[in-house]
Formats: sequence, structure tokens, C-alpha cells
Amino acid sequence: MKIYYYAYTGHKYGLDRARRAVAILKKLKQEGFDTMLLVNDFRAGLAVKDLGISESIHIEGIQDIDAIAKTGDVVIIDSPEDDHGRLVKYCSDFKKVFRFAEHDEDRSIHGEVVLTIDCKDDDKSCISSLIVDDIYCQEYKKEHRTLFFLGDSDADKTILKNAEFFKENPMELLLGHYFYVKYESDLEKIFTTLHESDEYVELICSSSHVVTSSFQTALEAYASGAKVTFIEIKKLNRKQKELFRLFKIMIVIGFNNNDYHKKASEGKELQVAYRCVNIEKNSDIIKKLIENYKFL
Repeated sequence: MKIYYYAYTGHKYGLDRARRAVAILKKLKQEGFDTMLLVNDFRAGLAVKDLGISESIHIEGIQDIDAIAKTGDVVIIDSPEDDHGRLVKYCSDFKKVFRFAEHDEDRSIHGEVVLTIDCKDDDKSCISSLIVDDIYCQEYKKEHRTLFFLGDSDADKTILKNAEFFKENPMELLLGHYFYVKYESDLEKIFTTLHESDEYVELICSSSHVVTSSFQTALEAYASGAKVTFIEIKKLNRKQKELFRLFKIMIVIGFNNNDYHKKASEGKELQVAYRCVNIEKNSDIIKKLIENYKFL
């Protein structure tokens, strides 16, 4: 039996799903399981090497999972794609199928186990989707720095369009994996310091304040004990907003300078003892994954 994890990635969606995949696959491998990461973007396969996954397989999309996985294998799917009815076959052919929820009311359809934000401990049909690599829960010496990470790409040049915001609020920029070289020369005019994308883990762990538009990065920065401000560009759903309020992650709508100053002054770094209290340790999530398919 092999465990395949399919993570949808690319210029539009970034590497948030791949980062969750790395967190789970590293733990499964430590438990002795045979695993493989599937991605639909070749560059994502290169990026995850910096995160700890040395090997991955590139496929076209969600409908091609069974071109790699075989009957009796376990499949984890983290993708917004339309499966065009393929999920029915997967739930029939594979030993167990796990799928990340895509919206508030997303529930199990064909017997697959759903990973979702609001999963209750006694609900065996779902598992918590709040996943961060255990590396972020370790103790780190914080450097007094405000780090900005928009996401892994900026095809619409959102940063340039909001140059005045960054000029008024000095930050160091962590480049996205899909940023273009020519774009970096424009960004140098706005930020005093640019960090390469392969420094992601080190910078998220060591920065005292992280400003981001990535939901996954916000969770990782929160777990590391940083003060976190989330710039809401793509609308959060109700459960995501409730979660951020619980975690005291500040939400700023767009690049509103007044709102940012107000929220940034309210936020604070988290104490070591408080970090990861509200996010299940990956070991607990892996335990649930194992329990869910071992009884079959």
C-alpha cells in the first residue's frame, strides 16, 4: 500500500496546498509509510525540495490520479478542481480517500473523509484541516522585523499597485516562488530588503511580525509565535474569519493604511506556551489519518 497526496499548485493558487502536503507527508514518512506527492505544476516539485520533500510526480490534474495510484492505495486530495465524477471511482477503487473541504458546507459525498476547519473531535467523517509543519511550533529567537509575504505569485502586480502603502509602512519582502526576475527590479524600489523564496521557513519562524495574504502562511506565522496581520484581498469565508478572530490574527481589508495602523498596534507576539494550542499537532492529525484507514 502506498499513500499518494495530490496538491493543486501553480501561478494562480500558489504553494499553500503543497505546504500542507509537506507537513503531512514528512510525518507519515517518519511513521514508516510509503508516500508520494503528486503535483500538477512542475515548478512546485522543485519548490517542495526546500521544504523537505525530495521527490514528487507531475500529473495533469485531479482526473489523472489513478494513472499513478493503484487499487488498494490511499489517496489524499487537496484541490479545488472539478473531478467530473472521478471521486466516485476513487472512493470505490482506493483503500481510503481523504479530501480537503473547499467551502463552509462541504461534507463527505461518497464516503471519503473530509478535512475541514470546524471538524469536531468525535466526528469520524472528518479531520481538522488546520495543518502546519511541526517545525513552526519550535522555539525561535525572534528578530525585530516586519516581513511581508503576499503569496507565491503576483501576476496582477498587486504589490506595485499599492506601492504607497509599503512606502508608508516599511517592511521586508519575502519573494513568492512564482515571481518573475524582471518584477524584482521594480520591487527593489519599494522595499529596502528582498528575501529569496527559498528562505521562507527561516524567515517565517524568525520574524516578529508577519503581514500576509496567504491563509496558510498566516497559520504558520501564528504557530511560530509571530504577530500576524492578514491582508484580505480574496474574501475569507465565515469560518476562516471566525478562526482568525479566535487566534487574534488581525484582518485588514485590502491595503487600507488607517486600518492597518490600528490593527498592527493591537496585535502582539504570542508567548511560547500559547503557540500551537489552537492548531492540532501534526502527530495528532496523522494519528487520525492512520486510524481512519487502518480499520478497513
